[in-house]
Amino acid sequence: MRSVLTSIWVWFAIGTLIVLWVPVMLVARAVDRDPAHYYAGYTLRIMGRLFTYVNPFWDVTLEGAFPEDPRRPYVVVCNHFSQADPPIISRVPWEMKWVAKKQLFDLPVAGWLLHLSGDISVDRRRKKSRARVLTTARDYLEKRCSVMFFPEGTRSRDGRVQRFSDGAFRLAIEEGVPVLPLAIDGTHEALPKNSLWFKPNPEPIRVQVLEPVETDGCSPDQARALQRHVRARIAQQIADWRDADLDTVDGRSGTEAAAVRWIDEGPGSPAQSAGGASGEASVKPSSPPGASEPGR
Repeated sequence: MRSVLTSIWVWFAIGTLIVLWVPVMLVARAVDRDPAHYYAGYTLRIMGRLFTYVNPFWDVTLEGAFPEDPRRPYVVVCNHFSQADPPIISRVPWEMKWVAKKQLFDLPVAGWLLHLSGDISVDRRRKKSRARVLTTARDYLEKRCSVMFFPEGTRSRDGRVQRFSDGAFRLAIEEGVPVLPLAIDGTHEALPKNSLWFKPNPEPIRVQVLEPVETDGCSPDQARALQRHVRARIAQQIADWRDADLDTVDGRSGTEAAAVRWIDEGPGSPAQSAGGASGEASVKPSSPPGASEPGR
């Protein structure tokens, strides 16, 4: 009963905030002369932060070395456990354009806000849409605005870090910008996948901004090595939080992409010769019917 009452309150508060934020976003977009619509986007992230405060049971901790210059562009990547991830991550003190599934942009009211913020829509069923994502992301990077990817492409079902795709990492190499890894944990218990019910007593929710990984000197054929190394660092942070072995949080444990093999390796290391191995897609393929798509 407590979970039901909590969930009714939280969803009512979120819906109210979304409706109230429409005129706020219209004004923000109208007065924002930044070529990347940086301030309009940041206005939407404020709404995301407010979502996290309406749930009285969430205990959120945000730590790490935040970028000194919020306008230095990064390709930001994070593991994905729950629908709660985006509003939690919105607490970071800089703007970045999110890659999100087309279905969210098609929603009434909430979809309008995503369009006004300048976020990036992807329809994974259409190859041209996936290509446009990278083109739009490049444009934002050139305009000194970071872009945000969930490289798993969908929320994890079991609280482990799953397979990453290579596209965001190849983009970072081609554009010569660093990869900024984020790790998040606790949201898979606070709002489990395929559930609308918020748990009243979840584990603490934690976000860590990890040290950026420079891409200077990397070539596009090293994207997979870079991806595996960054993924391993994210998985290691989650393992440290849980006081667990790395293999227990790694959905790729026992494969060539296992985090234990890549935590100390990366582009330019001997292990990067595995870059051509099978196991990860350069661009995430279409999801099976009913599955979640990348983004939020």
